[in-house]
Amino acid sequence: MEFKDYYELMDVKRDATQDEIKRAYRKLARKYHPDVSKAADAEERFKEVGEAYEVLKDPEKRAAYDQLGANWKAGQDFNAPPDWDAGFEFSGGGYTGGFADGADAGAYSDFFESLFGQGFRSAASGGAYRQQGGFHARGSDHHAKVFIDLEDALNGATRSFSLHVPEVDAQGHVTTKERVLKVTIPRGVKQGQHIRLAGQGNPGMGEGPAGDLYLEIEFNPHSIYRVEGRDVYLDVPLTPWEAALGASIQVPTPAGPVDMKIKAGAASGNKLRLKGRGIPGKPAGDLYVILDIALPPATTEAAKTLYRDMQQRLDFNPRARLGV
Repeated sequence: MEFKDYYELMDVKRDATQDEIKRAYRKLARKYHPDVSKAADAEERFKEVGEAYEVLKDPEKRAAYDQLGANWKAGQDFNAPPDWDAGFEFSGGGYTGGFADGADAGAYSDFFESLFGQGFRSAASGGAYRQQGGFHARGSDHHAKVFIDLEDALNGATRSFSLHVPEVDAQGHVTTKERVLKVTIPRGVKQGQHIRLAGQGNPGMGEGPAGDLYLEIEFNPHSIYRVEGRDVYLDVPLTPWEAALGASIQVPTPAGPVDMKIKAGAASGNKLRLKGRGIPGKPAGDLYVILDIALPPATTEAAKTLYRDMQQRLDFNPRARLGV
């Protein structure tokens, strides 16, 4: 997938005001409109300009796009960095009509979809209503992705998060302000779950209530555990003799170490279950221990001699089932 430089496509500087972006779009849309232009690539250029405008006219999309950095060049191979938009506060945006004359979202490129295809879909923002004394409307809801540690989900915690909020200043430039929120992380929260902070979205109009802020929970990478839903997975190395003869070993768990019996003849990839020792819930998740046989290194003459002795004494062909 190729990186798209939307500023280059719009022929504007990266610090262009929102009004300058709008004027550039109107000029280019007239120039490349398929009903007007005779250029062979007019339709394609019209689509590209519309896509660029869809991003740059929206302060939220533009701020998120800008934080990717100015080091990417048009046409350069690009894959969106994991969780590239984490910590940015968005109102849901969705497609806001950057294309003219009825063009639809299907005209957007893979590059656009990789960045904005999911996290920027429209979110319910409440309704407007009239009462005596004026117009009132509920503020829009906001959304942001934040990262917590696995231990926060296992035990519950209170954490502070810094969120970047895009806005347009008095001169028409897109900037971001930072706000810090102290949030209670409930015990048992899962990856992908949303925590609702009532009244922390956009202010309402008139006497309308403020919208809410929804925090999407993701987990920081853990040094030994990985998580799937409420289940927690742990790779546990075994020596060859523990696997062959059986053993009793100590295994770490989030609640503390436990003794586990390994049956004789264990193999790499065997999965052992510790019920209820995953992320709390109804029902709680489980902890799965995945066995991995680790070979001692043959870095000394004594170790090499031992391996040669095993080679001669053991009638063992690990590739027998392959017919070789």
